[in-house]
Amino acid sequence: MRTRLNVLLFGPQGSGKGTQAKRIAAQYGVPHVSTGDMFRSAIARQTPLGRRVKPILDSGELVPDDLTIGLIRERLKEWRSPP
Repeated sequence: MRTRLNVLLFGPQGSGKGTQAKRIAAQYGVPHVSTGDMFRSAIARQTPLGRRVKPILDSGELVPDDLTIGLIRERLKEWRSPP
């Protein structure tokens, strides 16, 4: 029987969350989902989401859950889709 496990890493910038997440992802073959990386990418590519998120992040606010959850769903769909 396969056990399902979700791991969520919290911590301040520079605490090693990304480093540990990459190790876990490689070891267990699971996606490394970094909302910060995804938001920065969307902003750089000037996607509709990136244009919505940029002023929120620039003001130091947290991105609303509905936008973040939508972003994560899209990322997970990409991971599950065959190349």
